[in-house]
Amino acid sequence: MLEMLTAIDDFVWGPPLLVLLVGTGIWLTIRLRLIQVFKLGSALKLIFSAKSDGSGDVTSFKALCAALAATVGTGNIVGVATAVKAGGPGALFWMWMAAFFGMATKYAECLLAVKYRTVDKNGDISGGPMYYIENGLGKAYKPLAVAFAAFGILCAYFGIGTFAQVNSIVEITQITAGIPVMYTGIALTIVVAAVTIGGLKSIASVAGKVVPAMALLYFLTTVAILIAMADKVPAAIAMVLQDAFTPAAAQGGFLGATVMLAMRSGVARGVFSNESGLGSAPIVAAAAKTKWAAEQGLVSMTGTFIDTIIICSLTGLSLIVTGAWCGPLKGAAMTDAAFVSVFPVWGSMLLMVGLVLFAFTTILGWNYYGERCVEYLMGVKAIMPYRVIFIILIACGPFLKLEEIWVLADIVNGLMAIPNLIALLALTGVVVAETKAYEKHLEEQKNK
Repeated sequence: MLEMLTAIDDFVWGPPLLVLLVGTGIWLTIRLRLIQVFKLGSALKLIFSAKSDGSGDVTSFKALCAALAATVGTGNIVGVATAVKAGGPGALFWMWMAAFFGMATKYAECLLAVKYRTVDKNGDISGGPMYYIENGLGKAYKPLAVAFAAFGILCAYFGIGTFAQVNSIVEITQITAGIPVMYTGIALTIVVAAVTIGGLKSIASVAGKVVPAMALLYFLTTVAILIAMADKVPAAIAMVLQDAFTPAAAQGGFLGATVMLAMRSGVARGVFSNESGLGSAPIVAAAAKTKWAAEQGLVSMTGTFIDTIIICSLTGLSLIVTGAWCGPLKGAAMTDAAFVSVFPVWGSMLLMVGLVLFAFTTILGWNYYGERCVEYLMGVKAIMPYRVIFIILIACGPFLKLEEIWVLADIVNGLMAIPNLIALLALTGVVVAETKAYEKHLEEQKNK
């Protein structure tokens, strides 16, 4: 069973999907005239200055925080370590490339989510790929929308949303602080239940406070590592750029890597971390209070920049300057070694706090993504049963370590991207038209 699932996983996350993901980003970058370069400054300003005066459930800032809650997760710590271990320092460069083009993808999918959003029978905003597939491409494409929603529920229940995060939390709290698995599991279940039963407004409220705090804590910790190892930073950056285009030589416990392996490791982990093109972030972007779809697209685009260009880069450079990447350790243990080498007393504790917060907020974000997919398929009556099942799965998570579940999660995560990317390519003209209309509006405001 595991061998069969692994073969399917390798196929799903193989070159065709990675080419489609990055290719869509390149196409949108061209059609939107390098929007991620020329509008990044405006987008970063909008995080705090967006008026949030349109119809919606939460402010643009809280919508971004809820999306970041789901994307800034264990992938930023464990995923980066896995990519660098497999592909060498050059993998970090290819993560940057995936993020650069992914910013255009994230802009487009979140713009479309706002443009084609609807209101459910409870009066809450519903949006995301399932709606812009059905309403943008037409009823003939509804099977694609249904497929996306089904994959989204599976991912929330059995993938990124539950077991992967719960296992990360209980393991690191047991190893670092000696807290028994059962105690952590009970506490986590109670807190998740308290937050998620309240729906998006409750999730967004918590995310609006926790996400900036956890990102700042992790930012300061990793920047302190780079400052302490300042003399090695230039060589580390040079190594990233060199190994991206030449095979990485074996060092210590690192066995060496080809350029293709660096490229595949970096792109796959980059996409997995920032979720550009997977269609998850648009679900919460649709709920933002905004009059302009393009405005929320810009705000959402910064999520990929923050997640990969900033947070993943800090993790990757910390692993390289401390030499942890070429040691015998893997995953979170490798990142832990990098932290401890600079902060012998507090290193493990700082990493534990960061990992727990990253994983916890990912649970909250994916709970909402799955909820909207359930509402699309079965209506508002299915929302509360969905939440109850989600909480039960969180409670079971600490005691389930089936490798088959992890691989299945990876598969459905990749499958979510396919219907979404088809819609993005087909609706590129709509994205361009909306962008031009918003730019015209800004020009008129400027000339008043």
